Amino acid sequence: MAEHEKIGERGRAMEEEYFRKRDRELVEKLRKARADEDAKRAMGASTGLQDPALLQALLDLGFTPDTVTLLPLVPVVQMAWAEGGVTKHEFDLVLKLAAARGVAEGSPAHQQLIDWLGTRPAPAVFAGAGRLIRAMLDAGSGQVGDLTADDLVAYCEQIAGASGGMLGLGRISVEERTLLTQIASDLKTRQR
Repeated sequence: MAEHEKIGERGRAMEEEYFRKRDRELVEKLRKARADEDAKRAMGASTGLQDPALLQALLDLGFTPDTVTLLPLVPVVQMAWAEGGVTKHEFDLVLKLAAARGVAEGSPAHQQLIDWLGTRPAPAVFAGAGRLIRAMLDAGSGQVGDLTADDLVAYCEQIAGASGGMLGLGRISVEERTLLTQIASDLKTRQR
């Protein structure tokens, strides 16, 4: 076989491989888009949110249909991290609050919560949660049930007071008080 023919065959093989690779990439992109749409639909059904931008924001923050039940607990997790780490008492109290909200032990949501209590979530999770929780509260979401902004603030106060102070004095630190004010403002002033 002439050198020219070998180069031609090699070129065709490379071209075919390139197009096979592009086809696989396109199929994967379509599969991911379909999975995202299915996730949005499932989260919309469980959260009561129908705005595609809000549902996309949930996906962007890493929530799935299995973990979106944690959204109302994000301020509580944020409060647990207010002083740079989560104490054993705060950890236990957050898990107790989650269980009371229906987060079953061993579920994907429970595992995500444990991960968040072990490793601080990305700042975007905390920053985006207030707006999304407010939207769920406004929509009367099944995920929040009879939970109100005041209830969430009270949960945060419980976490803030869980490990602080001696003899009940100074139980809530300056950092926690500042964060508590911010969380209350985010949750309460976004009402329509």
